[in-house]
Amino acid sequence: MMNEEMGEGMNTEEVLGIFREAGAVLEGHFILTSGLRSPVFLQKARVFMHADKTERLCKALAGKIREGVPGRIDYVVGPAIGGLIPAYETSRHLGAPAIWVEREGGEFRLRRFEIAKGSRVVVVEDIVTTGLSIRETIDCLRELGAEVVAAACIIDRSAGKTDVGVPLIALAEYEVPAYPPDRLPPELAAIPAVKPGSRNI
Repeated sequence: MMNEEMGEGMNTEEVLGIFREAGAVLEGHFILTSGLRSPVFLQKARVFMHADKTERLCKALAGKIREGVPGRIDYVVGPAIGGLIPAYETSRHLGAPAIWVEREGGEFRLRRFEIAKGSRVVVVEDIVTTGLSIRETIDCLRELGAEVVAAACIIDRSAGKTDVGVPLIALAEYEVPAYPPDRLPPELAAIPAVKPGSRNI
C-alpha cells in the first residue's frame, strides 16, 4: 500500500488537502479558542466527521510520535473537547490507552481515570495556536505524578513558535495571522466576528 494511502510521511500540504476536502478551511473573522482573532479558522469537526480522513491524519501523527518519543508510552491524553477524537484515534495506532482531562471549576481534571505515578504520557491535541490547553493538561498530569514525555497535534498554527514546556510534535505547521481583539487590521475589523470554537472565553 502506498504511503499516502497509509497516511504515513504526510506533509503539511497533504494535511491541509484533507482539511480542504472536508470543507474545514474557513475564511472570515473568527474568535479563536485562545481569544485571538483570525481571518482563517480550521474547523476540525468537519474533518473528524469522517473516520477515514481522521484515521489517515492520526496514523501519520502516531508515526511521528513513535519517531520522536523513544521508549514506552503508557497513555495518550486528550484535553476535552477538541483533543478527544484525535487522542483516541492516535492511541489506536500507538497501542496505548486513550484517556482525557475535562474542565471542572475552570481547571482540567482527570475525573474519570486513575494513572500510576511515573506513567509516561503523550498529550494529543487537534490544533495548537497558543498551546494553553496543552500546558493546562500537562500541569494537571504532573500534579498526579505522570511524566509527560511529549505533546502532539495535527496542525501547529504557530509554526513552531509556541512553547508548551515539552517537545511538541506537529503533523503540519500552518501559520495563520492571529491578532488581539484591540489590534485588528482594518479589513478584519470591518467583518463581524463569529466564534466557532469550543471553549468559552
